[in-house]
Amino acid sequence: MWDFSIGRALTMMVRTMPFILLRLAVYFGITLGYILVTGTGAGIGYGVGGFGDEGFRATSTFWGGAIGFGLFGAIMYWVREYILYIVKAGHVAVLVQLVDGNPMPEGKSQVSHATDVVKNRFAQTSVLFALDQLIKGVIGAITGLVRGILTILPIPGVNQLAGILHAFLRVAVGFIDEVILAHAIRTHSNNSWASAKNALILYGQNYKVMLKNAAWLAIFVYSLSFVVFLVMLAPAALVVYLMPGAWAAGGIVFALLFAWAVKAAVLEPFAIACLMQVFFKTIEGQQPDPEWDARLEQMSAKYRKLKQRALGAEQPPEPEGGGLRPA
Repeated sequence: MWDFSIGRALTMMVRTMPFILLRLAVYFGITLGYILVTGTGAGIGYGVGGFGDEGFRATSTFWGGAIGFGLFGAIMYWVREYILYIVKAGHVAVLVQLVDGNPMPEGKSQVSHATDVVKNRFAQTSVLFALDQLIKGVIGAITGLVRGILTILPIPGVNQLAGILHAFLRVAVGFIDEVILAHAIRTHSNNSWASAKNALILYGQNYKVMLKNAAWLAIFVYSLSFVVFLVMLAPAALVVYLMPGAWAAGGIVFALLFAWAVKAAVLEPFAIACLMQVFFKTIEGQQPDPEWDARLEQMSAKYRKLKQRALGAEQPPEPEGGGLRPA
């Protein structure tokens, strides 16, 4: 059914426990931040509501909480590059070591070692973030290709089926961008753009295998996330009860945040560990197919941009003193 070892992935999770704990601290810290800022906003709204009747107080409490939630969301928008750089890419760097059977360097913590590896591959957070966004765009184009193939089949209701499948695959491929980043780290190339380009071609020419395994993992991850959501409804409702004015929408929102934190901290790295096994095993001995290179260039503007950056990074530096080259 699938091509990864759950036992091996769990072993990798245990061996990268320092990063799992870091992820738990970061993502549950984010969840706590949402709760505190939302609660503060609801409290301010409740206080302002004292100048009016009960209906006005309920409305001001809701909008106070909503503004607090949105304010913290804006803060998280600005720190998302740092989280990708330190937490996600760092964990991927350690998983690359383990999936290849390499020991961790002695005398350094996992987090310190991973930070050094990521800095060597991506000098700035903005570079890694830009690369990640381009990778996601190209993966989306490949997923769209699958839908396009389905729509031309002479099957009744195929358009509706293709739409459902496309929506599911967009969820499933949410883990694959970090596998592409893992390939860029694994190749030890000085040109991360070119490494990502080649990895995307290899992903494209093996998309059936990758999408099949990603789909299975999406079922696992989101099923477990739903269970966490149900379990967290009770404590989330208690948090809302303790808020001034009992912010009614908060129970479901906070339960979703708790489920998201568990998914991001524990379930996502498990899925990535599984997909790394599949990807590295599948592409072993393969070379990027020029036909897929041409196909991706035709279908995806983001792939063309990635390719241009890869070619630009391969150009020799301009000589000092006016940029004149020797004849």
